[in-house]
Amino acid sequence: MLPNTELMRAVRMFAEHIATLPPNPDYSSLPPRAYLVGGAVRDILLGRESKDADMEVYGVSAERLHETLESLYPGCVNTIGKQFAVLHITLREGMGIDVALPRREIKTGEGHTDFDIAGDPMMTVEEAARRRDFTINAILIDPLTGDMIDPYDGAIDVKKHILRVVDEKTFIEDPLRVYRAVQFVARFHLTVEKTTKNLLKRMVEQGELDHLPKERVTEELRKLFTKSEMPSLGLECAKELGIIDREYPELARLESTDQDPAWHPEGNVWIHTLMSIDVATEIIRDPSREFSDEHKRHIVLATLCHDLGKPETTEYINEHLRARGHEAAGEAPTRALLSRWSFSDADTEATVRLVIDHLKPAELVQEYEKGRMDERAFGNALRRLMKRLQPATLQELLAVYESDSRGRTGHAIKRKAHADTIRETIFRTLESQQIDEASLKPLLSGSDLIALGLEPGIQFGELIHAVEALRDEGKISTKEEALKFVHEEIKESD
Repeated sequence: MLPNTELMRAVRMFAEHIATLPPNPDYSSLPPRAYLVGGAVRDILLGRESKDADMEVYGVSAERLHETLESLYPGCVNTIGKQFAVLHITLREGMGIDVALPRREIKTGEGHTDFDIAGDPMMTVEEAARRRDFTINAILIDPLTGDMIDPYDGAIDVKKHILRVVDEKTFIEDPLRVYRAVQFVARFHLTVEKTTKNLLKRMVEQGELDHLPKERVTEELRKLFTKSEMPSLGLECAKELGIIDREYPELARLESTDQDPAWHPEGNVWIHTLMSIDVATEIIRDPSREFSDEHKRHIVLATLCHDLGKPETTEYINEHLRARGHEAAGEAPTRALLSRWSFSDADTEATVRLVIDHLKPAELVQEYEKGRMDERAFGNALRRLMKRLQPATLQELLAVYESDSRGRTGHAIKRKAHADTIRETIFRTLESQQIDEASLKPLLSGSDLIALGLEPGIQFGELIHAVEALRDEGKISTKEEALKFVHEEIKESD
């Protein structure tokens, strides 16, 4: 049953060691046993490879379990979790096993962490599985025999792509599970079973999500945006459950904002945003683009937010719907939306810069191709854009522009080709004019001015600013020209 992968071989080896432990007299009816549980089992049934595995150990005390792991994996065991210890085994970078006892949880308050939790090695497999969220996560595999233990028919739901709660009573004790449902729908293309959907809606309506910490919500959304091929499925699920209308008014307004069918035959801004974000996830998964995790995050967030300024700016002009200035108008709602999550300040600033300039690549290329600027002016415009985008990058901006351009119905091949042409024209110019990250720095430094005989002071900043202003206007492009300008300024002031 277990695939022959490095991770599963480690899982089998661990289970073999647990099975050799002498039975604990306090748990005489339950011999030591370790089971593979949760997401790793689900991934096996879906034909996906996991990088991490969860295991539950029965018939072994917490103290004995910790001692066993330390002897098997010296220096590789870490305790995680505050209320109930989960022992994490680091097999190698990017691969590990989380080990825990089956546990009982009793809700003690409204918060996400308001639980009394206790490990119970004597629990039955069925009891332990009942505390899990969805049936697709309540399946166990015995690594020694390959037998599957499926008390709540999760394997059937995996096969039918159904999302179903295991137990309504225990499910509602953790409202974060509503967000987990959203990202599971997107990642595994699931349909929410009717009773489960009604339960999720009820939890949203009753304000159960209001007490969730930003950090935990953000982690679920991070999985939605970066682990699913179609985050639109999760966003549409969130909207159907009432999350969007209740928690995120900036996104809710997009559905009531129409677009001109000449440019957006797909419909309103919400539909366009969903289509665009699916394109964005396709782009960030392209290995040839070599995007880091940080880049991927910026691209998806900016694509989600790129048209948040349209509700404020959309109007009829000459019998057409226009949203002039929606790029800049998107800054305020973007900041408001991201403030509800816990992405870093750098993520927020990068996202805002990308939103404000998301149409710039096509605008600049159009000006260049129509002869309104020569190659040098075009290159300088690109350098100014790259400078303005920081901490975001031009590569990220081109991905957001492409997501926007392709995120609509009709002419898919033509739109892809157009985006490729925009990117190729820009990169060709950057290469020919040797414009890179180093070229974003000021032409002159303080040491250059000292070498000219100037004393450090306010004048330094004024001269460097003046040089950069002339550089942005295309009147200066080299360090030699900058030094000449400063020298002439010094002579005039003497």
